[in-house]
Order: sequence, then C-alpha cells, then structure tokens
Amino acid sequence: MSQETAETFKNKKLAAGICAILIGHLGIHKFILGLTTPGIIMLVVSLLTCGVGALVMWVIGIIEGIMYLTKSDEEFYQLYYVQKKGWF
Repeated sequence: MSQETAETFKNKKLAAGICAILIGHLGIHKFILGLTTPGIIMLVVSLLTCGVGALVMWVIGIIEGIMYLTKSDEEFYQLYYVQKKGWF
C-alpha cells in the first residue's frame, strides 16, 4: 500500500466533500476516506429505518461535507488520514 501525502490526499478531500453534501446519507464520503465502519453505519441506518434515519444521516453528511471543504489540505490530511477521525 502506497503512502499518501497531504498533496495527493487533497483529491480525496474534494471528492469526499462533494459526495457528503450531495449523497451524505449513504456514507460514500466515508468510504472515499477509507473509513469503512462509519460508512457502513451511515448506510445501514439510512436503509433500515425506511428513510427516517436517512434524514439524520443527510444532515450529518452536509455538516461533514462543509467541514471537509473548509479545512486546509494539511489539516484535512492530519485529521482524516493520519488520525482516521470518523465523525465530525
């Protein structure tokens, strides 16, 4: 597995931010960042609650997407690649 740097990880920042805002309830942005467990949690909650939980997951996705896109590349890299921060 290759080691990513802050410079190469910034492409994931943009993809994860846009996915979080548009389809955040599915947790795709978590999978893009390599955070499998939080991604599965978001997906399962959205699917098993017949849409009720999807609304909550969608709001979380919007908040996280905005947070991703407003962080500097270095801060984003440290939080989500090095520390593997799963939520907010």
